[in-house]
Amino acid sequence: MKLNIRRNHIFSSLLLAAASVVTLPTFAQNELTTPEQKASYAIGVNIGSGITSQGLADEVDLAAIAMGMQDAVAGSLKLTPEEMETVMQEFGAVMAAKQQATMQEQAQSGIDFLATNATAEGVKTTASGLQYVVLTEGADASAPMPAAADTVSVHYHGTLIDGTVFDSSVERGEPISFPLNGVIPGWTEGLQLMNVGDKYRFFIPSDLAYGEAGAGPIPPNSTLIFEVELLGIEPAPAQ
Repeated sequence: MKLNIRRNHIFSSLLLAAASVVTLPTFAQNELTTPEQKASYAIGVNIGSGITSQGLADEVDLAAIAMGMQDAVAGSLKLTPEEMETVMQEFGAVMAAKQQATMQEQAQSGIDFLATNATAEGVKTTASGLQYVVLTEGADASAPMPAAADTVSVHYHGTLIDGTVFDSSVERGEPISFPLNGVIPGWTEGLQLMNVGDKYRFFIPSDLAYGEAGAGPIPPNSTLIFEVELLGIEPAPAQ
């Protein structure tokens, strides 16, 4: 996973927009009365959101960023282009190292969690490393089980191992349907163990989930916990 900290096209476009719209601050804090002030604020929000989305909020000096924008507008820079290129390369190396360390820590946390969880009462572990526990069994033990090519209807509640909820059809109050072979491997494998009406809790290693890439609110190398209730199956059309 690459961290994009160099000035890309979008970031450069925002700076150019700032240069054309922003008048250096002469208005009171929190005062947004003119269209120019509101547009300038929106540009600032976009830049700040980009910093946050790249995980740099705690790594940069916002006052220095504001100074850089003002100097760029004024055409008087405190660093040469060569100096800026050098410091950005150095900063990138530091951030990449921190990100790698965080990813390794996340992976090890998952490994440790699964090792302990494997000994918990009722937990079973498959050959792939997927762990699961049966929470409730449907009333009909002969109810169908899905095949990988089938479409399933489920209710689910997904968390990280620290309890952080990242997605939940239960909280939305609406089940979801999807082809079973179109989701993460841990789901494809796990739901084929279930009968309609069953409810399981799955503990999915990162390599059976989103791996080093992560996904949205799910950090890289995350072990995931899902409570899944299998509501129905729509068999795949005959070939």
